[in-house]
Amino acid sequence: MGVDLDKIRQVAERVVTSEGLTLFDVELKGNRSGQLLRIYIDKQGGVSHADCQLVSEQVGAILDVEDPIPGSYTLEVSSPGLNRELVKPSEFAYFTGRRARLVLREAVGAQRVFEGKLAGFEDGRVRMDVGEAGVSEFELANIAKAKLVVES
Repeated sequence: MGVDLDKIRQVAERVVTSEGLTLFDVELKGNRSGQLLRIYIDKQGGVSHADCQLVSEQVGAILDVEDPIPGSYTLEVSSPGLNRELVKPSEFAYFTGRRARLVLREAVGAQRVFEGKLAGFEDGRVRMDVGEAGVSEFELANIAKAKLVVES
């Protein structure tokens, strides 16, 4: 019997939403003898240690009863992080309005690094407000690396 990641995601979504938080991502890494279930949560203004502990306790209790993960696992709940790398289309959409840095595989107008505010994700393209030049669009496939930037 394999791991039902959709069931885990549903449990996490239910708990997180009921606490007024946002479920950002769910990851399961490792093998049967040492798995790590990582749940990322977020909220306006940032996540506290108490938020993580509350979600961990509630999700852990439900998973202990429903048992969707064969074998043992470690549960970790955290925020996405201030300098998080962005990979999935949903991450670019979720962090709209936040400052980010993109490194492109192939230059656009002799430039490979762009920094600005994310302006969404649509049709396989990341939109970014790069300042005076306005909003630019970058093909997701052309992005080698993308990361949130802490605003000073």
